[in-house]
Amino acid sequence: MPRPKLEIADIFRAHGPAWRRANAGHVSLSQLKVMSAIEACRTEALGGHVAACTKCGHSHIAYNSCKNRHCPKCQGSAARDWMAARAEDLLPVEYFHVVFTLPAEIARIACWNKRAVYGLLFRTSAETVATIAADPKRLGARVGMTSVLHTWGSALTHHPHIHMIVSGGGLSPDGTRWVACQPGFFLPVRVLSRLFRRLFLEGLMALHREGALNFFRDLAGLNDAAAFAAWLAPFRKIDWVVYAKPPFGGPEAVLAYLSRYSHRVAISNHRLVSADADTVAFRWKDYRIKRGDRQKIMRLATPEFIRRFLMHVLPDGFHRIRHYGLLASAMRKANIARIRALLGQHPPEPKAQETAEPAPLTPREPCPCCGGNMRLVEIFRRGQKPMSRAPPREQAA
Repeated sequence: MPRPKLEIADIFRAHGPAWRRANAGHVSLSQLKVMSAIEACRTEALGGHVAACTKCGHSHIAYNSCKNRHCPKCQGSAARDWMAARAEDLLPVEYFHVVFTLPAEIARIACWNKRAVYGLLFRTSAETVATIAADPKRLGARVGMTSVLHTWGSALTHHPHIHMIVSGGGLSPDGTRWVACQPGFFLPVRVLSRLFRRLFLEGLMALHREGALNFFRDLAGLNDAAAFAAWLAPFRKIDWVVYAKPPFGGPEAVLAYLSRYSHRVAISNHRLVSADADTVAFRWKDYRIKRGDRQKIMRLATPEFIRRFLMHVLPDGFHRIRHYGLLASAMRKANIARIRALLGQHPPEPKAQETAEPAPLTPREPCPCCGGNMRLVEIFRRGQKPMSRAPPREQAA
């Protein structure tokens, strides 16, 4: 994919300083760090190296990546490495995609209490699936789940939801057999929705009793326990959106899906159309349109665009990808091995080790001109300029 003409980094470099001054005292340290990392990503500020082709002599400069998980340019390599590890866990069974969303009013509370409410969203969605799947009237088995948190809608609005990939079956309670779900059907979404609603609201009340929630502006009165309970009451009667998509077309399709979703950020550089001091324009999908072209162009005031992007910065150390049930890290390898044995599947062949030692200081990418091996000829540190002359190239080092 060609490099986009406009990037989030360009917007931050040009308009970020003014935005920071205007919002001084209202921006978290985590958000400031994200802005700084994106602005510096793949520039002289982070250093880099000069590589030269051993065949044709072509050379180029490659600047280092910031490796920040919110940076649109740094997710490709991170996703590839993560996917390589996940490929070892896939089984020859159906996999289902289940999505758990929060009502908009409760999502507003999450915006002020990200660590507490996002954590609760992870726990209760996983408990919902595990509980219903373990019910002998449903599946009667322990399933494996991989959950990915997204906090945005297509228009950069705050829309926290969980994308969950679930195995279409699981281990029997005694662990002696594989229990498959009905072909093409996982669990009834209405039952999932009701249990999820109850568990989440109970968890939210518990967080309130512990003093773990903060409320501001017109909802400041919800700090009172009785007021909060009364405010939550209507949400116990409405339907919460939980839906299950049709099963994937095999494990390869699961990997393809995860590669698109696991390391996604709020907006990619390729969706940007234009930007100046007043307005940022970007492409978005209007999911309210059932038929026809959903693609539209949205124009936001530049300060509002920056605010919306930073609204999706996660708390430091917060994991946005988590594994539950059979895939929980403590017993994952043992569970996968047991299931493979029950299904009569041989474990994947270990990748052959390279017999010849790779040449030292050799980048992964071949020469863009002749395909030959590239060799590092110079490394320069943060803030330094390379002494070797070469055209800069947009590449992670």
